[in-house]
Amino acid sequence: MSTDRMGQAKEWLDSADHVVALTGAGISTESGIPDFRGPKGLWTRDPDAEKLSNIRYYLDDPAIRVRAWRARLDSPVWAAEPGAGHQALARLEACGKLKTVITQNIDGLHQLAGNSPENVIEIHGTVREVACLTCSYRAPMTKVLVRLQAGEADPDCPLCGGILKSATISFGQSLVPQDLARAEQAARHSDLLLAVGSSLSVYPVAGLVPLARDFGAQIIIINAMPTDMDPVADAVLLGNIGEVLPALF
Repeated sequence: MSTDRMGQAKEWLDSADHVVALTGAGISTESGIPDFRGPKGLWTRDPDAEKLSNIRYYLDDPAIRVRAWRARLDSPVWAAEPGAGHQALARLEACGKLKTVITQNIDGLHQLAGNSPENVIEIHGTVREVACLTCSYRAPMTKVLVRLQAGEADPDCPLCGGILKSATISFGQSLVPQDLARAEQAARHSDLLLAVGSSLSVYPVAGLVPLARDFGAQIIIINAMPTDMDPVADAVLLGNIGEVLPALF
């Protein structure tokens, strides 16, 4: 990583007033949460595991639901702590620069690090809550984990008996329109967009980077590997997120 590029990125961040962060799996891998698509990702090691995140298989196959619930119960999310990258973004919000965090992650670590929940847009939902696919029931995931630990394999909705699922966006489900609209508005109003730990290859979220650029924002990408959006960035900082991001301020 060039010290010149780091120095320039620091200057841009120092002078920015309205920073938006767009985060992906790379910021949480350092907290012990594996990604899905990377070389050591869950779907790379076990292609059948991708079915657990497909709404069609989830609805049609009780065995898939049982596997999905077991995976949630055993998830490393419950023992994970925010990493240095999460903590850096919380500090950036505390000093008044960071206005919005748009995250592709479902782990809730930004809020645990100290980012205000109202300033975090969880574009793919959250694993920390459960939702019924039939009625409006929604509750903390901990309520269902207790049922799993008590021996239930495929817990149903306590209100209507419908199918329960983590409050995440699976393949085959649409993003929440209000969340996407908020994210697009945040990108338009930013004067600097920090893209952290994302391959920036999944749309429509990846499109927020050129959108912010078109509205005048400077773009800084921080990632372990090159991304699809590197050509439109003002600075690309490759390296360990837990080291690179805190070093910016």
